Amino acid sequence: MIFKRPRVMGIVNVTPDSFSDGGNFYSHDLAIKQSLKLLDDGADIIDIGGESTRPGASEISTDEEISRVLPVIAALRDIIKGSYDEASISIDTRKSIVANAAVNAGADIWNDVSGLTFDDSSVDVAADLECPLIIMHSKGLPINMQNNPNYEDVVREIKNWFHKRIEAFEKKGIYHNKVTIDPGLGFGKRQIDNLSILKNLNSFKDLGCPILVGASRKSFIGNIDASKSEDRLGGSIASALWSINKGAEILRVHDVKETIQAIRVWTQIASSN
Repeated sequence: MIFKRPRVMGIVNVTPDSFSDGGNFYSHDLAIKQSLKLLDDGADIIDIGGESTRPGASEISTDEEISRVLPVIAALRDIIKGSYDEASISIDTRKSIVANAAVNAGADIWNDVSGLTFDDSSVDVAADLECPLIIMHSKGLPINMQNNPNYEDVVREIKNWFHKRIEAFEKKGIYHNKVTIDPGLGFGKRQIDNLSILKNLNSFKDLGCPILVGASRKSFIGNIDASKSEDRLGGSIASALWSINKGAEILRVHDVKETIQAIRVWTQIASSN
């Protein structure tokens, strides 16, 4: 069997407070430099975010978020046109105003951790933009999402939520071929929920949309071995390989080079006689 390599999305947080790399790329120059490094390492997509959505994070203003991400996206768009013409840029935002500005500045994809539920105009804006969407499941807001989340059947409940979102999109003319789903590891999830999502990831294929998994450096790994976020490369790669074996088509990661190497070795072994 020949395995198709999933697309790898490299994370660039233009924020002072993201859970793993907050502050590392807060200036525009550093964010652009890191984006180019990830592209050179093999990233297919660069995901630019200007607002932390880690557990406990507070909302920032739309103007502040736009001021963080737009200069990076505009500069990166010009660079990609010349040297990385197959790469894409995604804007990681809950806010339709930010998404609209970012796509007009050169972003290709809207990646929304709220699944286009954060503001009432999001679905209409997405329909007007006609860009690919990544919708994530989350329970609650970043400020409170880890305050005793509870599920009776986490996989079934998330699948039902996605089904309702997809139906709402179709009423606005946004169809399956524009939508990727992300089950939202760590976003209003207990440890048992995160592990169950990964174990049963292939069941999300029933929805007919590509699957994105963002496991990189997340706390469920640290809950297993008490590691800090910067020491979770092994767990991140293990989660990535498990995810592609279960049908993930996009991996959202911090460590692009190491993840791609692991995928290449894994696929060579899996494809051998």
